[in-house]
Amino acid sequence: MSKYVLPHETAGERQRLALMSALLDPAERIHIARLGVRPGWRCLELGSGNGSISQILAELVAPHGHVVASDIDVAYIKDLRTPGLEVRRIDIHQDAIEENFYDFVVARALLHHVPPARKALERMVTALKPGGVLLSIEPDMLPCTVVEPESMRRFWQGWLKWSVAAQIDFFIGRQIPAWLDSLGLEEIAGEARAAHFSGGSDWARYWIETTRELAPSLLKSGCVSADMLEEFHARFQDPRYWTSVISFTSTWGRKPA
Repeated sequence: MSKYVLPHETAGERQRLALMSALLDPAERIHIARLGVRPGWRCLELGSGNGSISQILAELVAPHGHVVASDIDVAYIKDLRTPGLEVRRIDIHQDAIEENFYDFVVARALLHHVPPARKALERMVTALKPGGVLLSIEPDMLPCTVVEPESMRRFWQGWLKWSVAAQIDFFIGRQIPAWLDSLGLEEIAGEARAAHFSGGSDWARYWIETTRELAPSLLKSGCVSADMLEEFHARFQDPRYWTSVISFTSTWGRKPA
């Protein structure tokens, strides 16, 4: 597996993950409820981050269900003590995962970081028992390609150029439905949500924290300049600046019984 560009030891990563949970957990909870996760289910979350979703799942499957919260770095979840919740270190490309075992397998914002992503998705499908349900939530940064003004569009063009060199696929969300179809899942469906936000909002804070952590890599790549970063931070702190830069595509399907 490629080294994650935002490892847990990065300064501010715990706060960035907390922001991500606050922004994305509510919509994911709706999907989890829609897909029927219920008491007694066995669930696997890959790339659990701070474990917020795994804790929600553990509450839903109690008292007799079981949830595995996994990550390649379990620093932020190793001390979780929720009943029915097991913490396990899993590299999706290297480590053993039970096959034909789980009622529900979920990963959010993971596949775009773990090339070859389709192989990782295949392992998720293999982990499902017959009749089990998979939920994948991945980014699609099409909105950032049309932002205004042009100077901000150039910033995001630089960001995307950097991401390709870093082997991060910020357009992967749109590929998941066809991949699930090719892997034999049924009842496949999905939707994308794109937030519109202003400078100083939680979404703006999330992007400021992310770009601060990645600034050395962005600048070293030559794809983004110091002046571009300065303008980005100024606009993302300006409450009169409105934008939309990313959508998250949620895709789900069921393994044939």
